[in-house]
Order: sequence, then structure tokens, then C-alpha cells
Amino acid sequence: MLDKRPSSTRFRTRMDWLESHHAFSFGHHYDPDRLGFGPLRVLNEDWISPGAGFPLHPHREMEILSYVRAGALTHQDSEGNDAEIRPGRVQLMHAGTGIAHAERNEGGDPVHLLQIWIEPDTLGTRPGYEMLDFAHTPGVPTVLVSPEGTAGGLPLRQDATVSALVLRRDQSH
Repeated sequence: MLDKRPSSTRFRTRMDWLESHHAFSFGHHYDPDRLGFGPLRVLNEDWISPGAGFPLHPHREMEILSYVRAGALTHQDSEGNDAEIRPGRVQLMHAGTGIAHAERNEGGDPVHLLQIWIEPDTLGTRPGYEMLDFAHTPGVPTVLVSPEGTAGGLPLRQDATVSALVLRRDQSH
């Protein structure tokens, strides 16, 4: 079943440092008809102002994918990971039994990113963190995450694949 939702129908959160558009119920936005899609729980498009970001906060039992479209986002977590996520790089955090992390825009330009949360197929796993550099070929889908990495990309703990597609100038969606 196709459930078409124009971007204009997304929930929106605006703060002095963050603009976020939510495809599903998130934060103080709640709609019982928009709780997710299968194991997909969060699909947020965020813009983070320079010098701002999310302070240290915990997650459990979730696969969290960060896909930066513009700018650079710094990541630090309780497992000792410290990285920069920028275009051409995808981050996957396995929250498992619990992980705390912070993400900030340390640059001078806004960061534009997609944040995708997927419920894992197994609970109680060890937290983890992975990053992958990739190159888009215009007009060809690039696998970012897939079940245990079997279709390429990073190994997701769920029977789901997330791909990115950069359209050629002569293509439309």
C-alpha cells in the first residue's frame, strides 16, 4: 500500500538553533495514524545552526542512521566514538542496551541532515557505532544500510534496506 504524504504535511519543530520536519509522530507532535511504518519509527529532516546541537542524551533499542546532506556534524558517544559526519559519509549507531551521544555543528554553516530510526529485530544487543564513506553515482541507488550488510552498506540489525538516490538533471522522482 502506498501512503503518499507531501512534505507540506510533515510535523515541524522550530527552536532558535534547530528546524526539524518529522514524517511521523515525534516529540510533542502526536498523531495515532502516523506512528511509523513497520519498524521505521523516525524520519526527520533537520537543520542545525552553527555552534549548536544536541547535548549528551541516551537511546536504547534503536538503530539510528544519520545522513548529512550539507555541512558537518560532530558525534561523541559513551562508547568512546568521536567522529565527523559530512556529505559522502553515513553514520549508524546501534543503541542496543543503551548508549549516550551528543551531536553538534562545530562549523560556520548550517548542517542539513536526515535522521532515521529503525527498531532492531533483536533486543538486548551490545551498543555499537559504524561509519561508511560512500560515493553517489547520479541516477543509481546507493545502499547505505542493509540486513547485516548483506546488500552492501552498513550492517543494520533489522530486515530493512535504506538507499540514497541522487537524481541526474534529466530525471524526476
